[in-house]
Amino acid sequence: MSQGIEFNRLMLDMRAMQMDAMAQPKSAVQAVPEAGAGSFSDMLGNAINKVSDTQQASSQLSNAFEIGKTGVDLTDVMIASQKATVSFQALTQVRNKLVQAYQDIMQMPV
Repeated sequence: MSQGIEFNRLMLDMRAMQMDAMAQPKSAVQAVPEAGAGSFSDMLGNAINKVSDTQQASSQLSNAFEIGKTGVDLTDVMIASQKATVSFQALTQVRNKLVQAYQDIMQMPV
């Protein structure tokens, strides 16, 4: 039952993010960053920390299941494990794109 609730909440969050993204004006270049908006490095650091937190939560849930702690369901462990895996794979793809962009920039003639 909690699986369905989490899935529905995830879908609602995704729709809300989509609506927020569509509501923002589409300017090609912003001359001045918004007040309170973090830099790219801050955003990347936050994403790395979030992936780390997801992996730690998955590991803790897995350990709790292995020792037989009550209230820990195998489906919750598997879902947490998959979330950690998917978030790590997404972060790896972002890293790969950053490295490729850096290499492309370094190969440009000046």
